[in-house]
Amino acid sequence: MTDETDTASATPHDTDGEAATTPLEFSAEATDATGRVIVLDVVGLQSHHIDAERTPTLHSLFPAERVADLRPPFPAVTVPVQTTLATGVGPEEHGDVSSGEFDREREVAEFWERDRGDRNRIWETASEAGLTTGALFFQHLIGTTADVAVTPSPIEDEDNNLLEMNCWTNPDGFYDDLRDDYAHFPLHNYWGPGANEEGSRWILAAAKEAVDRFDPDLLWVYVPHLDYVGQSDGPGSAAFQTELETVDGLLEEFIAFLAETDRWDETVVNLVSEYGFHDVERPLFPNRVLRDAGLLETDSAGDADISASAAFAMVDHQIAHVYADEGAVETARELLGELDGVDTVIGDAEKAEWGIDHPNTGEFILVADRDAWFQYYWWTDRANAPPYATDMDIHDKPGFDPCELFFGDDGLVSLDATTVSGSHGRADESAVGCYGLGGPAAAELAPELEGTVDATAVTPTIEALLDIT
Repeated sequence: MTDETDTASATPHDTDGEAATTPLEFSAEATDATGRVIVLDVVGLQSHHIDAERTPTLHSLFPAERVADLRPPFPAVTVPVQTTLATGVGPEEHGDVSSGEFDREREVAEFWERDRGDRNRIWETASEAGLTTGALFFQHLIGTTADVAVTPSPIEDEDNNLLEMNCWTNPDGFYDDLRDDYAHFPLHNYWGPGANEEGSRWILAAAKEAVDRFDPDLLWVYVPHLDYVGQSDGPGSAAFQTELETVDGLLEEFIAFLAETDRWDETVVNLVSEYGFHDVERPLFPNRVLRDAGLLETDSAGDADISASAAFAMVDHQIAHVYADEGAVETARELLGELDGVDTVIGDAEKAEWGIDHPNTGEFILVADRDAWFQYYWWTDRANAPPYATDMDIHDKPGFDPCELFFGDDGLVSLDATTVSGSHGRADESAVGCYGLGGPAAAELAPELEGTVDATAVTPTIEALLDIT
C-alpha cells in the first residue's frame, strides 16, 4: 500500500460536497420553448478547461453559470459512465461495472462488445414516447431503436484482422451514404497509434447529416478526441492543452452548422463529459502477482487460461475486478492488497457503499493510487506474451490496453506500459467530468448550475427538457 502522504486515498464518490442527484427543474415556459436537445459528449473535458483563450466556442455557448462539475459513478470508465448518463441509474442497478464483461459460465473476459442487450437508454425511451432520436458512436448501439444511429462494426476474420471497414447504422444504408460523401470512417484515427482529430471530425460530419436528414428531437453525439491525448500524454501535458483548442475548433464548425438550422431557436445543447484524467506514472500488474503465486495459469500459446485459473484480474484503467474461486479469494486479496500502488480493496462488505454491489463485479475490486493504473500483463519476458499483445486486438485482450496508442518495436502495439501518462477510473474530485446547458432555448431555463451534478441526474434532466413522462 502506498503511504497516504504520497497520494490521497480513494473513497466512494470523493468529491467536494454533495452532488445533485435529482433532475433540474424547469418552468413550463422553458420546456415549451425547448423542442430539440443536442448532447455533446466530449469525453475528458472538465469545467476548468472552458475559458475564452483555449476553448472560445465552448466558453461562448456555455457561460460559467451554466456549467458545473459532473460526478461520474464508480468506476469512472467508459461503459459504466455512459450507461449511467443515458439511463439515470448507477452500476449497481444497470450492471455495467467495467468496459469489459466477465462471463462466469463461459469463463471469458470480453471488452467492447457493441450489442444493445437489455439496455434502455434515453434515446430508446424518448423514441417510445414518440420523439425522433439519434445516437452516434456511443457504446452498445447495435440493435438500438433510435431513429438514427452509427457505430463502428468492421468486418473482421476469425483472428480479428480487419477485412473491410463498416459501420452498423439505423436506418440501413446510412453508412453507405456517409461513406460516399466522407469516405470510410477512419477507424485507425479513432483508436490506436494513429488516433487523432480525424475520427471526431468524421463523427461530427455524420452528426450534421443526421440533423439534415432526420431532424431528431434528441441527438447524442460522442466526441472522443481528448480521450487519446488524455491517456497518451496526460491531462497536465502541453499536448493536452493544445488538443483542447483542436476539439473546440471542431465543435465550432458543428455549432455554426446547428445555428443555421430551422430549429436552432428551440435548441438546448447539453454538454457532458464522462470523466477527467489523472496524470499517472506507474503501471501495476496484478496478474503477474497472481501468476507468480500459482493462481493464474497460462496455455501453450502464452494466453491466460482463465478456466484453469484460481484467480484472474480483469483490469480497466485504474480499477481491476478480481474473479476468483471460493478457496482462492482470501489469498488473492491478501497478495494484491499488498501490491505497491493499490490504494483500496473493495470487498463484498464495501460494494454497496461504492455503488457497485452487483453480481457482475469481481469477488473484490482493486482501486489504484491516483498516479497509478492497472495493465493486464501476466508475463515479464516479452517472449512469453500472447500473440495478440502487440496487435490492435481490443476484443481478445482480457483487459483494457492503453499501450495500443503507441507503436511498438516488435509489432504494431507497444509493450512498454511506462509510456502511458494518463488514466481514469477513480471517482474523485481531481477527475470529475462537466455538465453544461447552452443554446438559444437555454436562455429560458430558470436554474443556474451550482455545485456538482451527479451523472444519474443527466437523463432525467433531458427528459424534463423534452417533457417526457
